[in-house]
Amino acid sequence: MSRVPTYKGGITALLSQYEARRDAFGYAEGEGLPPLDTDLAALAGQIVTDPADDPAFQPPFRSSFHRKCAQLRTELAGESELCFLNALLISHLRKRTVPPHAPALFQRLWAEQGAHLLNRLNPRWLVSAVTTFGDHGVTVPQRATGLALTALFGTMKLYESERLYAGLAPDTPHPLGNKAQAALPLDMDAYALVGGGLDVNLIARLWQEAEGDAVIAPLAHHLLDMLIHDDRTVMRRLMTMRARKEREGARKRSNIAPVPAQRLHLSANTLRWGLVSTVKAPLPAIARFAAWHLELGAAHLHLYLDAPDPSVAAFLNAHPRITAIPCNDAYWRATGKTRMDAHQLRQAHNATRSLRLLEDDLDWLGHLDVDEFLLTDAPIAGKLAALPPATAIARIPPAEALAREDGVPQAFKLTHKQAGIKKSQLQEVYPTFGLHLYGGFLSHTSGKVLARTGIPDTRLGIHTLKHKGEDATNRMKPPGLYLAHLHAPSWEHFRAHLAFRQTKGSYRPRSDRPELGQAELLRFLVEEEGEDGLRAFFDEVCADTPELRRRLDTRGMLLTRKLDLDAAVARVFGALP
Repeated sequence: MSRVPTYKGGITALLSQYEARRDAFGYAEGEGLPPLDTDLAALAGQIVTDPADDPAFQPPFRSSFHRKCAQLRTELAGESELCFLNALLISHLRKRTVPPHAPALFQRLWAEQGAHLLNRLNPRWLVSAVTTFGDHGVTVPQRATGLALTALFGTMKLYESERLYAGLAPDTPHPLGNKAQAALPLDMDAYALVGGGLDVNLIARLWQEAEGDAVIAPLAHHLLDMLIHDDRTVMRRLMTMRARKEREGARKRSNIAPVPAQRLHLSANTLRWGLVSTVKAPLPAIARFAAWHLELGAAHLHLYLDAPDPSVAAFLNAHPRITAIPCNDAYWRATGKTRMDAHQLRQAHNATRSLRLLEDDLDWLGHLDVDEFLLTDAPIAGKLAALPPATAIARIPPAEALAREDGVPQAFKLTHKQAGIKKSQLQEVYPTFGLHLYGGFLSHTSGKVLARTGIPDTRLGIHTLKHKGEDATNRMKPPGLYLAHLHAPSWEHFRAHLAFRQTKGSYRPRSDRPELGQAELLRFLVEEEGEDGLRAFFDEVCADTPELRRRLDTRGMLLTRKLDLDAAVARVFGALP
C-alpha cells in the first residue's frame, strides 16, 4: 500500500516552511532590544500608548523591527510596558538568530516580574511565554515543561477548531449514543470514558515537572489551573460524559425497591390505585383529567393547584375521591420548603409528598400531568394485580396525540421502539423531520409510572420511582396500558406553548441525544423559515391527517381510542361553574 503524506513534500517541505518563518528581524540605526540591565520595575509602571497617536511608530516603517513594534503596541495599548517587552522578546526568540542577551533578559523578566505578567497577560500571551521557555529554557524543567505545554495547547487548538465544524460548541459534550466504531490513528487504544486516567496523568505530571523550577512553576501552574477550570475543554466534556455514563450504569445496575409484605398478593377487587398531579390549568381542563381517571377506577386523586384558586379547590374538594391542595404561600410554609422556581422540582416534591400521605389508603400511585390520560383495554386494578408480586413500578409507555382542530384527539402515535421497527424507518413516516426527533415524538418518550406505595427510602419523580437515590429496577410494563399525551392537541395549542417549552419545558436543548433535537430544530425553523416553517413541521409531525395515519398504521405505530372527556365530566361532575 502506498503511503501518501498529509503534507505535500513530507517532512522536508514542513521543515522548509517552518524555517522560512524564522528569519531574524532587521533593524534601522539605533533600533534594538533594551539592554539586559533594563529597569524592569520602572517599565511595570509605564503604560503602552496607542501607536496611532505616536509619530515614532507611524509608517513608512524603517525596518521589520519597527513594523513589529508598531503591531505589538497596537495590540497591547493600555497594558504595561513590561507586557510589551515580554511580547517583543517572544517575537525575537522565535527567530533563528537572536540578540545574544535576549534569552537572559526573558529569564530575568519572568524571574523578577512573573507575578505582574500573570496578572496582566491574556491566555494567548501566557501560552506564547511558556512556549518560549520550551525553546530557551536554562534548566531541564523549563525546557521539558515548556515543550510539553506547547504540544498540549497546540494540539488543543487544532482539535477544538476542527470540532466546531461538527456544529458543537466547546461547552457541549458529545452524546453517549453516537460513538463511531472505528480504530484510532497509529493503532492507539481509545480513552476509557469510565476509569480512563490519561487526562489526569497528563495534567498531574506537567504540574509536578514544573515544580522543579521556580521561574516557570508559577506560569505553568497558572495555565494548568486555567485549563482545569475552563468548562469548554475536552477535559471538562469528558468528565461530563463520564458522569452521564456512570449514571447510566447505575440505572442499569439492579436496585430492587422492596415491596411491603402486605401488598404482595392483592387482587383486582382489593387493590386501590390513584394519581397525583401538579396542575396549572383552568377548571375545565382539570375536570377532564379528574373525571376520566375517576371513571377508570382511580380510588383517589391528589391535585396540587400550582396556580391556587379557592373556588377551583372548593369545587374539586366537593368530590369525595379528590383532594385539591392550593399551593399558596401557606402551603409552602407548612412544608418547610421554599417554593422552587422550576416547575419540574415542584412536581417531584408534591408527588413524593403524596406518596407518603397516601401509603395507608392506596397500593399504587401514579404521577401524571394534566394533559396525560391513561388508556386501557381492561380495568387498571386487574392489570396491576396481575403483575409479579415483587414489582415496584408499572411503566406506562406514551402515545402522543395527533392534533385535531375540531375536538379532542382520538388518534395517537407510538415510538419506533414500541412498534419494534428500526429507527431508520422514521424517515418514511416523517419524511422531512423524522430523523431529527427521537422516536418521532415532540414530547417525552419515557412515559410515566404507577408506583407501589409504602416502600421505605423512595421518592416519586416525574418519570420513575427512585429507591435510595437511584431508579428502582424491579419494574414491569402492563400489556394494553398506554399514556395518551395531549402535548400538542391543536396548532393553536402548540404555537401558544412554544416559547415556554423552549425556555423551561420539553424543548430545552439536550446534549445527551445524537439527534438535532426539538430545541435546535424549532429554533432553526423559527429563525430561518418563520411561521411557514413551523406550520410545515407541525403538519408533518403532529397533525391528524389520513396520510400520517396510514404511514403509522402500516408500521404498527398507530393507536386509536375514543377519548370523550367532556362526556366523562358531565357524568362525574355535572355542569361546571
